[in-house]
Amino acid sequence: MKFLRILLLLVTQLSIINFQCSMGRLCAQEQKPIKVSGSVQTDMLVPQNDERTGALKEEAFQANVYADILLQGSKVDAGARLEYLEHPLPGFENDFKGWGLPSFWVKGRLGCVELTGGTFYDQFGSGFIFRTYEERSLGIDNALLGGRVVVKPYKGITVKALCGMQRCYWEWNKSVVSGADAELHLEEWIPRLQQSDTRLMLGGSWVNKYEKQEDVYADPTHLYNFPEFVNAWDIRTQLDKGPWSLLLEYAHKTQDPSFDNGYSYDCGSAAMVSGSYSKKGLSILLQAKRSENMSFRSKRSQLGTSSFINHLPAFTQDHTYALAALYPYATQLAGGEWAWQAEAGYNFKRKTALGGKYGMNVKANFSHVRWHGVTYYQDIDVLLSRKLSKIIKLNLMYMNQRYNKTVIEGSGGMIRSNIFIADGLFQLAPKVKQRSELQYLQTADDQGDWLFGLLELSLAPHWMFTISDMWNNGSTKTHYYQGLVTFNIKSHRIQAGYGRTRAGYNCSGGVCRYVPATKGFTLSYNYNF
Repeated sequence: MKFLRILLLLVTQLSIINFQCSMGRLCAQEQKPIKVSGSVQTDMLVPQNDERTGALKEEAFQANVYADILLQGSKVDAGARLEYLEHPLPGFENDFKGWGLPSFWVKGRLGCVELTGGTFYDQFGSGFIFRTYEERSLGIDNALLGGRVVVKPYKGITVKALCGMQRCYWEWNKSVVSGADAELHLEEWIPRLQQSDTRLMLGGSWVNKYEKQEDVYADPTHLYNFPEFVNAWDIRTQLDKGPWSLLLEYAHKTQDPSFDNGYSYDCGSAAMVSGSYSKKGLSILLQAKRSENMSFRSKRSQLGTSSFINHLPAFTQDHTYALAALYPYATQLAGGEWAWQAEAGYNFKRKTALGGKYGMNVKANFSHVRWHGVTYYQDIDVLLSRKLSKIIKLNLMYMNQRYNKTVIEGSGGMIRSNIFIADGLFQLAPKVKQRSELQYLQTADDQGDWLFGLLELSLAPHWMFTISDMWNNGSTKTHYYQGLVTFNIKSHRIQAGYGRTRAGYNCSGGVCRYVPATKGFTLSYNYNF
């Protein structure tokens, strides 16, 4: 609280004076009020032992609590986040245990310059060589503690420079990460490009990691000799013309032996091409990526997801349906992979033969990842969305999937599956909706077939009731049932429930975290102000 009072005082004082550089003079402007906003997020579990699923009651009560505050002035912003994880949720290893104020920052703007001190997040290009971000569901927070300057000296030009130490749980890795990034938007300088609805971007980035030597033995009598400086650079260009878009990007990393790559001294590289077309009623996406040895950590011998300096997108669908997401793909950073993705969507107009009375949307996706002739992952899925009447909307999905469990998880072989999904939404009254899901995953591999059913009743604007069951009809014959009640009022959201969850991987954007099986009562509270 003392720190927050200092931040509030700083913003109050600095927001009184607004600066304007004109003719070499410093001029005062009209004071603007400070805007205060923030959020509170609390997820709690009262665990129970469960012999059927292997869930263990390690503590009487487990919770992850986050509280954010943001102060915005006319020229200065400041913020902080309090985290309480003394009894972290399952899947958050003991390194998360603790509480404190790990995030705090002040950002000031003066003319074309923006300065940030404290903790911050940023990304260069697609993130091949630098991306810091927070993803609470995965336990990721790899913010930098240091400083950043962003300069926009002329229209169409943005230059960044930053330096800091990276967060890893409740500590800061002692290695120093520095970098710079520049982007030029040529359409801001060339009127002919604007007239032809054309945008052209050129960008380049550089990142350096300085890490001291540490004692890691190559064999019982010899130590590795690690490079103390690791450099990475990235170049990219993007061309947009009307509904068309094309992105090309290439990144290179110098020798960076680490735990991930078996302390290999090979250099790393990543390249991607992404093209898209989007116009009313039609969208097409085609993209390919090749990466090799691009694991880039701020501490070479550390495990976990929070010490990565960079991020490689997966080029696979992030599925939200339970059985479609049962076997999610994790990007293979240490070795290498070729990844391809193609996606197309089309809206059939209303009152046509295929569109019917209300129209219909069809979306198809193909994703394929492999390396040295071995398939890592593949899915082909088709989603059909159609409104059958004024009160009924139906989604139908089919997915064919190949999941190399040996590559992604360490063992288990290739899992081949077919997934069928039906999702119906019924408008029973102006403020009453009922949604139903029925899903089936068919496979002769791993644990065999799965069934999933869900019923959800929404009473706007306050209440929602949900019951679901995911049943393994294969080797385990286990039900993973859940019941949830959600209440919303203004900026508050409370959800209470009881049930089981299976052990497995929680993934987002190709980054995954293993979560053990759980059983018990859950309570979540979210508040935004």
